[in-house]
Amino acid sequence: MSVLRLLGKRVAWAALVVFFVTTTTFVINRALPTDAARMVAGPQARPADVARIRSQLGLDRSVAEQYALFLKRIVHRGPRVFEPGLTPEHANCASALGLHLDLGRSYQQRRPVVKILAERMPYTFVLALASVLISVVIGVGTGVFAAVKRNTAWDSATVATALVGISAPTFLLGVVLQWLLAYRLQLLPLNGAGEGLFGGLVHLVLPALTLGIFYGAYYTRLVRGEMIELLDADYVRTARAKGVSPARVVVVHALRNALVPIVTVIGLDLGALLGGAIITEQLFSWPGLGLLAVRAMHDRDGPVIVGTVLVAATAVVLANLVVDLLYAALDPRIRSR
Repeated sequence: MSVLRLLGKRVAWAALVVFFVTTTTFVINRALPTDAARMVAGPQARPADVARIRSQLGLDRSVAEQYALFLKRIVHRGPRVFEPGLTPEHANCASALGLHLDLGRSYQQRRPVVKILAERMPYTFVLALASVLISVVIGVGTGVFAAVKRNTAWDSATVATALVGISAPTFLLGVVLQWLLAYRLQLLPLNGAGEGLFGGLVHLVLPALTLGIFYGAYYTRLVRGEMIELLDADYVRTARAKGVSPARVVVVHALRNALVPIVTVIGLDLGALLGGAIITEQLFSWPGLGLLAVRAMHDRDGPVIVGTVLVAATAVVLANLVVDLLYAALDPRIRSR
């Protein structure tokens, strides 16, 4: 199968998944036990004002008409440059190249959802990237070390530590790190996002380390298993017989071939983290999509819930797409399937 054909197939599947997720978010929004018109108008609004807002939101139409309006509103064409006061129908939109994205207006914050998401996404992106980098460093390093030292006390200690890391939930790891590094040693701030570049980086350490340890423990076991199998392969024994240095055998001949399943898992985990690490962001008051989703669910803020679900689903779908392409690039045999 050619690369272009493989790409087209994967993109088609990704678009189909996003469509089904979009439909699911519509159902979720409809199922929420709230009166959207009443929440927009406020608890003291007159019935006539509530009815007017219900008509503006299209809530007085049939379910099929509401669903069609929902799909039409999400992505639509519009002016490249617009003023909210002059074009009120686009006041909740974010635009690029004539295409508009409209996820409605938050019931609680009374602001466009796209703007709220745009403010929170950088925090989640930075946290996800930092967490994956830490987990890769921990997982690949300790996994290779355990494989090289297999059947020794070092190997047993590494495997046992990794098992503890996998078994411990992220909130427990986070609380332990908060108690040790923030409360007892007072090396890092307890929570929040900080101000400025330095403040943000310092506040990032604890939540990123929490997620990095959790995922890194899993990567340790994965890398160890792959490396042990590859270090016993015939071509590795041949390389050793030819006098290739042990370091080159491990890194070039074994680790490079172990990257295929590792890259797959890392890509999927990165996609999930980009959707928002709900527990960790809540624990550390990190102002990302996870914390936003928790507060939106608590407030029954339907548009924000829909927005966070769509962002999370899109991140996972795109991560799967990238992983499939990397998988095919690392292992050409995949292209023929």
